Amino acid sequence: MKLIVAVIKPFKLEEVREALTNLGVQGLMVSEVKGYGRQSGHTEIYRGAEYVVNFVPKVKLEIVVPDAVAAHVVETVAMTAKTGKIGDGKIFVIDVEQAMRVRTGETGDEAL
Repeated sequence: MKLIVAVIKPFKLEEVREALTNLGVQGLMVSEVKGYGRQSGHTEIYRGAEYVVNFVPKVKLEIVVPDAVAAHVVETVAMTAKTGKIGDGKIFVIDVEQAMRVRTGETGDEAL
């Protein structure tokens, strides 16, 4: 199993969720996060005053999928979340040693 962690722009969340649902992904976790990458934040003007935004708001998706579909999920998230502009986000793929559905006790791929 793989844990796919994707950090994307907030306005792309619903589009990515729909694409993953169409792929057959049955669940994901979403968190609102702030951070910065190469852009190191940006400046904005609010009521005539310029100020620096050091942490950019993003959405973090966490999706656990069987190994066989992980590459396809990564490709789908990347294509759907892409705007072509700086700050589109990152995707990380991490091995998952074990998973368990608490309600039934199922483990491994069956727990997904």
